[in-house]
Amino acid sequence: MNKSCTGINFNFEKQFLPPVYSCVFIVGLLANGWALKCLLQNWKKLGCVNVFVLNLGLADILYLLTLPFLMVYYIKDEWIFGQTACKITRFLFSVNLYCSLAFLTCISVYRYLAIVHPMRVHGRMTVTRSVAISALVWTLVIVQSFPDVFYLKTNANKSGCFDTTATEYVEDYMRYSLGWTFTGFVIPSVITLGCYGHIIVVLCRKNNVDKALKGRTLKLMIVLIVLFSVCYIPYHVFKNLNLWSRVLQKQDKCFRWFNGVYITHQMSRGLVSLNSALNPLVYLFVISHRLVQMTGLFSFSFF
Repeated sequence: MNKSCTGINFNFEKQFLPPVYSCVFIVGLLANGWALKCLLQNWKKLGCVNVFVLNLGLADILYLLTLPFLMVYYIKDEWIFGQTACKITRFLFSVNLYCSLAFLTCISVYRYLAIVHPMRVHGRMTVTRSVAISALVWTLVIVQSFPDVFYLKTNANKSGCFDTTATEYVEDYMRYSLGWTFTGFVIPSVITLGCYGHIIVVLCRKNNVDKALKGRTLKLMIVLIVLFSVCYIPYHVFKNLNLWSRVLQKQDKCFRWFNGVYITHQMSRGLVSLNSALNPLVYLFVISHRLVQMTGLFSFSFF
């Protein structure tokens, strides 16, 4: 790290992240517990889409279980659990983040097919295929997240646990991060927003859908798109900007915007962790019984 960049407030993450992670841990466990309970109670009603919701919940729980370790780390300003635990913790964050994006995309595609092309996919989308798609999602995300394990995550005295890597490998890590951003975030985002956008157009054109139900559905989709954007876009933008600033610092360059990027990146890390608490609340509502009934208006209940 370039010592001339003394204006960067590296203590911000220690002050900001522990309380955020504490709230996410408590709310996330309660929300996911509630979501799994609702899922099991309505398993037959929901059909094949419940497989994606179940996997979404499992990904969230895996991440939530790592938060107590991170809270201790930032409060004590020292990683006391060993290098292996550090790598596992950071690995599970990556798996949760991109599995969440992938399963949210799967849900949006299923809903798109149910509303826009119900007759074309009637009888083709089964629980077995949903399980196969879920297994493929886990495999692809784990394979693409696995290289992160090989990057150095601790400093010389083994007291740190970096969410990215040490300065000497930051250029290579930035390339890896940009690749993951494109395949794990940009592509799913385009698919998800495209599906919801097309659904909104179809609902507006349908005259046989109750106006009140249509209005609630449109509002819900807008909320989902906003939450999707707020949780994920800032994290990926400022993570890569922060990595770029570290590359510049390594080249003995220092700019005033470094501190702003660093602080915003730490805030976005807290914001993206909220997806583990918001996913069950938002997306179980999406596949609630009312929306299942709504899809039935288009000839049959796809879910």
